[in-house]
Parts: sequence; structure tokens; C-alpha cells
Amino acid sequence: MVNLKIASSLLVILVTGFVTRPQPDVVNAKNGGLFLPDGFEAVVVVDSLPGRARHIAVNENGDIYVKARFADKNESVIALRDTNHDGRADIIKRFGGSKKEHGYGTGVRIHNGYIYFSSELIVYRQKLTPGKLIPEGKEEIIMTDDHAHGMHEHIAKPISFDNKGNMYIPFGAPSNACEELFRMPSSAGMTPCPFLEDHGGVWRFDANKLNQTQKDGYRYATGIRSVVAMDWNNADDNLYLVQHGRDDLLRLWAGVYSPWQSAVLPSEEFVRIKEGTNLGWPYCYYDQIQQKKVLGPEYGGDGKIVGNCGIYEKPLIGFPGHWAPNDLLFYQGNQFPDRYKNGAFIAFHGSTNRAPYPQSSYIIGFVPFQNGQPSGGWDIFADGFAGVDPIVNTSDAAYRPMGIAMGQDGSLYFAETEKGKIWKVTYKGDKSKFASTALEQMEKRKTMSHIRTPDVVNDNLDKDKPVAGGKVYSVYCAACHQRNGQGDSQRFPPLAGSEWVTGDKKKLIHVLLKGLDGQVEVKGKPYNNIMPNHSFLKNEEIAEVLTFIRQSFGNNSSAIDANDIKKERKALNIND
Repeated sequence: MVNLKIASSLLVILVTGFVTRPQPDVVNAKNGGLFLPDGFEAVVVVDSLPGRARHIAVNENGDIYVKARFADKNESVIALRDTNHDGRADIIKRFGGSKKEHGYGTGVRIHNGYIYFSSELIVYRQKLTPGKLIPEGKEEIIMTDDHAHGMHEHIAKPISFDNKGNMYIPFGAPSNACEELFRMPSSAGMTPCPFLEDHGGVWRFDANKLNQTQKDGYRYATGIRSVVAMDWNNADDNLYLVQHGRDDLLRLWAGVYSPWQSAVLPSEEFVRIKEGTNLGWPYCYYDQIQQKKVLGPEYGGDGKIVGNCGIYEKPLIGFPGHWAPNDLLFYQGNQFPDRYKNGAFIAFHGSTNRAPYPQSSYIIGFVPFQNGQPSGGWDIFADGFAGVDPIVNTSDAAYRPMGIAMGQDGSLYFAETEKGKIWKVTYKGDKSKFASTALEQMEKRKTMSHIRTPDVVNDNLDKDKPVAGGKVYSVYCAACHQRNGQGDSQRFPPLAGSEWVTGDKKKLIHVLLKGLDGQVEVKGKPYNNIMPNHSFLKNEEIAEVLTFIRQSFGNNSSAIDANDIKKERKALNIND
């Protein structure tokens, strides 16, 4: 290990080499900054919204309803109306919800004259009033997640409906892979996984029954880690979803997986869900490169062993790892060319867990369907949200696509989470002349941030840049807090300028040794996620990485010595 008392000038050079990389702007002056296939055009409905945006829904009269990403009491839905028909919203109002929310509340759908919307724990509905922007019906509670959650990573509540009066809600799994010791390196997984009794699946409820809890529902499918993108496909009368795959292959199993494998695996799985479907979480995950399900490392896997994973449902398509599929919509309009009829649009929110490789996706993807089956892989439909390329840190991205909705005329609406911007996309070309060349151009303009499989050597942002504390940071910290220490603006707090980092040494050391669970406030903003303990690191490694973050990202605090770590280990009764 390098001595911690590095000359300040050398530290600046090392830090600069680790966290910076030229990032040319990738901006399109047309279409509100988006890149679209030839023949498509976009207008900006609203530049930004208070509370930002998660999912969206569009009423028959064109009114738009946005689930706010951040909301206080009675303002979790944002209603938009364009009264002069210029394409931009000129009336913006808020309503709905009764509990403070912190960014996980996701769902908003219009169904049978009602607007349904969800917080982290509650699904509400209100009867829409014809001609009125704000519903006048009484706010009703349809379902309450009554578990004693404490901290729960996958608590979003997207909503889907079939044509028989049923509502579908996922209950995300409360861990990465059902580990015995949560997020501790090389921790074995529990068999059978106890979480599967009431988590890790999709439950079916009566869409019209009030005050339900999970016990009133029916476990429709299981073995599903986390779902934010879900939709009912009326063309074949089935539920579909795109699962968020697991994280932390490198951080937890550094002796088994390489940084490259951890960046691109496991797959985000696009799956048709039928009653009784089992995707195999936590025991197995899908490797889109090998095109098979393999045994997870917590259960004896090494990235190649299949074990009994062949018994679980395989995805229709395996997207690259960590792309964060956050909305799914089957296109049933008639405005777009025939290629898009009954196909699936997917909003990929963008990765956070790809360090030391560039972050990826930040796109709207499209999967064409014919005769109820995917036909011909997948396309990039809309790009340019991030505004930079490559995307080194999640916070570099100007916009992150999130919500998709279709208007009555067949136009599509896209919402994003960072500022609450919304676009309306229409087709202005000749449908009979739409050609594959339009799609090829979308593929050609991609560079590092959007390649499907990054080069193991050339795309590694840390190539030839060994850094003492930075090396530990790259392996164990950058996936969440990002290479620039800015976090991801939602789940993982910033280290840059953080009072937790620059303040009391003892408090910071305890976070590394003990971990952190529950809501905290960083720079005036709430975060509610789990920080795993890192007591498995050597005292010298902890000292180096803490010194690194205290003297990087614009921070300028004193170093931490290995003896400081040793002293706090003893006080906390944590062994070396």
C-alpha cells in the first residue's frame, strides 16, 4: 500500500487522472435534444416540473398525469393541460397522496375512468371527472403494503391491469441475492430463500376492492428480483415485465468475476409472465452473452455452472446489465409505421453500476413483435437524453428517461427523472416508405456509452491509472457513489461536499465498519438505501479509501491513518 501522507500535488494528479475524461457534448438542436429515426419528430411539452417525474399517463382528452419523483403530502401527482394546442403545457397542478415520498413511488395509470397512482407502500385511485383536470372523486386506497420494511431497496409499486378486473403489483426482493449476511463478500445465499414467501414476485389483486393488503392478493409469479417496467399486452392477453438484474458481482465476488463481467452482467430480462412463472431469483441469473441461466455465486456458481437453472423461465430478450428498465409500453396506436404496431417500447433509465466502464443505456429501446413473439432483436428508438458521451458518471447525464405513455392519436410521451422534462413524439413521414436505414443510423451514432458489449481493455476508464485509495474506491465504492463522487441523485448520496465525509473522522470510520441502514440526510436531501459494511477490508485499505474521498471531489479534509481504523475496530468489537 502507498503511504497515506501523499504530497498534495501528487494526490491532485492521481485524483484527476482517476475521475476525469473528455466528454464531448452530444446535443441535437432539433426534437428537444432527442435523436429519433427519420420521419419522427419531438416537441417539448414541459421543460421541468416540481417534484420531477416517474411514470406518466395520458387521458383521452390529452391531459397528462405525472407521478412525481419527490412529493410532500397531497401533491404526488402532477396534472398538465395544453389549452392553446401549441404542444406545451400551460396549466400545471398537483394533487393526491397522503404520505411523504422519497423517489420510489412509481405507478400512475388510467383505467376504467379512474386514475390509479402509487407511493412506495400504497396504491390509490380517484375517479376522473370528464372535462376536469383535477379529479373530483374521493381518494381511495386500493392496496397497502403492510410489511415492516425498515430499509428496502426494491419498493417501487408499478401498476398494470388485465381485461378481467385484476390489478398486478410487484413486491420487490429486499436483498441482492438472499444472502445470509447482507452484502458481505462471499456470503452464502439462503436455501430456500425466506423472502420468496411475500416478496420477489408479482401479486394479483381485485382492481376495484378497497383497503386490500398483500394477503388479499394472489401470488401470480415468483423468483423476480425487482420490477419497475411492467405492462399488460392486449394483443396476446399476457403480462410482461423487464426485470432489474442483480448487482455487485465484483464487489462481493472479486475472486470470481472481473470488472468487465460485473459491468455487463447479469442481464435485464424481458419476460412474458403467466400464472406460476418463476424467473429463478435468487438462485440463478441470466447471462445474455452465453444465452443461458447460470447459478449465482451465493449458491456455488462461478459464472459458468448451470446447476438446476435450466428449470426457470428464460427471457424473450436479455438486455445488457444495469440498464435499469423503468417503464414498458406495448404500442397499440396507428400513427407510427407498421414496424411498431404491438411492439414494446422500454425506457432504460441508465446504469449506475458499470464502473470502471462507462455508464450505459439512457435510451428508449424498442422490441418489434409479430404473431405474439419478438421479431428481430431490438432497436434504439430515442437517444440523446444524457447529452454527453461517454457517460462516465451517472450525474453527468442531463436527463434520464423514465416514463412512457401513449396519447389518443398514437403519439408517444416520454418523461425523465432529473428535471421532470416531457417530450411528445409523433411520426410525420410516409409510413409506407419507412426503412431499416433509419434504424441503422441510430445504431451508428452510438459510442462508448451505448455499445452493447464494451471492449474489455480499451473501454476500461481506469486503464493504466493505478491509484492507492482510488483503486479500492473503484472496486467497492464507485458503482454506487460514482467515479466523480456525486452519487446518482436518487439512491446513492454524493460524497463531494458531504458532511458525512468531511466531518467527524470517527463517524465516517463507523459507517465503513458497521454500514448504514435507514434514511439519512446528505446536503439537505433525504436518501434511504443500505450502505453495506466494509469491515472485511484491511485497516490500511480503509484508511486509504477514506483519505481518498476526504481529499477528492473538491473535498479538502485531513487524512485518516490505519491506527485510527484499528482503534475504532477495538471500540466496536469488530475483528481485523
